[in-house]
Amino acid sequence: MPSMNDLVRQHTALDDSDLEWLHLLVSEWQLLSDLSFADLVLWVPTSDGTRYVSVAQMRPNTGPTSYQDDMVGHLVPRGRRPMLDAALDEGRIVREGDPEWREEVPVRVESIPVRRESRVLGVIARNTNLLTVRTPSRLELTYLQSASDLAQMIAAGSFPFPHQQIDMDASPRAGDGLIRLDADGVVQYASPNALSAYHRLGLAADLVGHHLGETTAELAPVRGPVDEALVKLASGWAPREFEVEGGDGVIQLRAIPLKPKGLHIGSLVLLRDVTELRRRERELITKDATIREIHHRVKNNLQTVAALLRLQARRMDSAQGREALNEAVRRVGSIAIVHETLSQNLDERVEFDDIADRVLAMVAEISPGKVTGRRTGRFGILEAEVATPLSMVLTEVLQNALEHGFGPGEQGTVEVSAVRGDAGEESRLVVTVQDDGRGLPEGFDPQRAGNLGLQIVRTLVEGELGGTFDMVPAPERGTRVVLDFPVRAEKH
Repeated sequence: MPSMNDLVRQHTALDDSDLEWLHLLVSEWQLLSDLSFADLVLWVPTSDGTRYVSVAQMRPNTGPTSYQDDMVGHLVPRGRRPMLDAALDEGRIVREGDPEWREEVPVRVESIPVRRESRVLGVIARNTNLLTVRTPSRLELTYLQSASDLAQMIAAGSFPFPHQQIDMDASPRAGDGLIRLDADGVVQYASPNALSAYHRLGLAADLVGHHLGETTAELAPVRGPVDEALVKLASGWAPREFEVEGGDGVIQLRAIPLKPKGLHIGSLVLLRDVTELRRRERELITKDATIREIHHRVKNNLQTVAALLRLQARRMDSAQGREALNEAVRRVGSIAIVHETLSQNLDERVEFDDIADRVLAMVAEISPGKVTGRRTGRFGILEAEVATPLSMVLTEVLQNALEHGFGPGEQGTVEVSAVRGDAGEESRLVVTVQDDGRGLPEGFDPQRAGNLGLQIVRTLVEGELGGTFDMVPAPERGTRVVLDFPVRAEKH
């Protein structure tokens, strides 16, 4: 199905500002459709003025549809639908004519001109399925009267409101709750859902006959100028969306001033009970904050452990014991880096590139020679259960390369590269650590070596990461370590 942008630009003479007005109208007209119990089709005249093209369509949530098929993209010649011609030429709402019959269903058709400033851009055909017409209730009469007022505002160019951007997915709808106010802000009608929402705020009586702004301010008392602002907002004097909290509830309100003939005759207030939604959001925020605080405390505790090990190392007479404690300090430090990163995130996932750079810098500080470290490629975002063992593995491999690959005063390079290939829900991460040092001893078998660091690497890669680990001579000089393991694909 072609988009409204494509249809308008292909068939009409409307400019971008006109198109923006139509987009604003279409973002709001679900309300008109629901209040009217009717389908809406937006027709725009073609550039040569001989035809109309339908550029948008809306079906009601409150009643049966009149169109089973999609109308968007249809072209009809001028003269075939006289009501469209009259609404476009005369700039007025046209309701004359008998109902049309479509597949044995009577349909009342009305035409509403869409005005922007002094020009009529197109016409909304409002089609009401009359098959289920019955004696209307008070709610339905209020809906229909409100729809009539909005239609007159569209014909006058005063609706939609040009400077108000509404998120229609999150905004209250007519069925969520509706209140009709008079020009003074006094409630003329409140739907059952609207009344229930106010009962949640603590209202013990009916709303009809009460000033909505004052009643709302009493239920959600706020001292000072904010209180006065709340009275005005809930009185419907300006198009605004806001929330009110009081008693055991939270309600979201949207005020729509009604000015069908240029004069303020009252307002529509759409509202929705969002108590449970806000409660869940607060629980999630609290949970996220708690998780971040736990990671922060774990990081602090690990740094304390590292500091104690460092102090102990300084008091060791044995060089071998001192080196073992320093290795432990670096292992603890690599885990602390992950928890520090997690303490700053909203979920249990981390951007590992920064962690890899910090691990590389931390290990390079203990290099016996003048060795330069660098990273190429991108690790990407990893789950916490992958990031923690990977940081330890990276620490061990780098530490092994610097300690055994280079002697005191020797210069060289250690490069960490990451290659990630996404495929469906799972991808593989291949990490290569390569140095240009002295290389492996003759007959060295990394799978059987008894070195504690290599034992840690094998255990973490095969057990925790579910991958493979290999250590081989580099093509020219030095040693190459290859880690290959599965990771969850990144979500873009």
